[in-house]
Amino acid sequence: MQVGAESEVAVVGGGVMGLLTALNLSRAGRRVRLFEQQSVGREASWAGGGIVSPLYPWRYGAAVGALAAWSQGFYPQLGQELFTATGVDPQVCRTGLYWLDLQDEPQALAWAVGGGRSVQQVSAELLYSRLPMLGRGFQRGLWMPDLANVRNPRLLDALRKILLLEGRVELCEQGAVGSLQANPEGGMSFRAGGRKWSYECVVLAAGAWSGSLLAVLGLSLPVEPVKGQMILYKCAKDFLPAMVLAKGRYAIPRKDGHILVGSTLEHAGFDKTPTEEALASLKASAEELLPGLADAEVVGHWAGLRPGSPDGVPFIGEVPQYPGLWLNCGHYRNGLVLAPASCQLLVDLMLGRDPIVDPTPYSPAGRLS
Repeated sequence: MQVGAESEVAVVGGGVMGLLTALNLSRAGRRVRLFEQQSVGREASWAGGGIVSPLYPWRYGAAVGALAAWSQGFYPQLGQELFTATGVDPQVCRTGLYWLDLQDEPQALAWAVGGGRSVQQVSAELLYSRLPMLGRGFQRGLWMPDLANVRNPRLLDALRKILLLEGRVELCEQGAVGSLQANPEGGMSFRAGGRKWSYECVVLAAGAWSGSLLAVLGLSLPVEPVKGQMILYKCAKDFLPAMVLAKGRYAIPRKDGHILVGSTLEHAGFDKTPTEEALASLKASAEELLPGLADAEVVGHWAGLRPGSPDGVPFIGEVPQYPGLWLNCGHYRNGLVLAPASCQLLVDLMLGRDPIVDPTPYSPAGRLS
C-alpha cells in the first residue's frame, strides 16, 4: 500500500532509523507522527560506536554491502547539511581504519580488489611509525584510509532538531506503543500515551523491540536484543589519529580527544545494565591495544541493545500479510552505517519511486513466520 500525498504516517521507534525515515517522508510532503517509548535517540543508536562501516565488511553478504556503500558516500553531505541547519555538528570524520593481524586477510584483500576499494597492506615497521601508541607485538595491518566515524549522540541530536525545525513531524515521546492490531477497513491501530491511534500506514523501526510488537499480530520476526557494552576515555586530542581494530575490539578517536572502546556481545534479554566483568574485559583489551590508556580516565561506561538478526540483513519493506505495515529494523551491529540507505530505500518503496538498490534481499515477504 503506497503512501498517498495526503496520508499521515506513524513511525514507531525514535532511533536513527525512525528519525531518518521521518525526515525522508516529511521532505516528500508527508505528515509524520513519531512514537518513542522514552526520549528519541537514547537506545542502540546512541550507544553504538559510530564507525561508518561494518567492522569486517568482507564477512557480510552483498545485501549488507550494498546498503553500506550507499550510506558511506552519503554521510559527509548529511553531516554538513545537519550542521548547517541545526548548529549541531555530527562530526563525520574520515580518520581511516587499521585492521591488525587479521586471520582472514586474504579474504579482506580479495573483497577490496573486487569492489575497487582502497585498502593497503601495512608492515609492522610502517604500522608503528604511524601509530607509535600501539601495544607491542602486532605483525601487520590493513589500512583503509577513507573510512569515517560519526559522533552518534550528536547525529541523533541534530536529527531531532531538524525534524522540529522543518515542522512536518510531531514527536510523541515517553509513550510505549502496544496492542498493535489490524483495522477491518485497512491500516493499523495501536495504543500509546493513554489513547488509541489509527493509521493507514505504520512504519515499525523499533530496533530490538520490533519482534515483540509484531508477535501480537501472530508474526515471528527473528530480531532479538544483543547487549553491547562500551567504555569512553578522555585523552589528548592527538592521542590516536585513526580507528584501530584487533581481536574483535576497536578504538575510535573523537575530535575532542575522547577514545571510545568497544564492544561486548551478550545475549541477556532486555537487560542493559553495565557490568563490572565487561568493564574489566574492555579495559584489558583497551590497554593491550593502546597501553597509554592505562593512565587515562574512564569517563563513561554504558550498554545498549542491538537488534540482532540472521546474517545482519535488515527487514525493509511492507509486511505482505498486513498492507500498510512497513518494517525498517533488524540491522544488528550496523544500524548507523546502514541507516541512510535503509531509510531512503524504505521511503522509495512507500512512495512508489525507483529504489536506490534492489529491495529483494530485505523484503519481509518469505522471511517472517
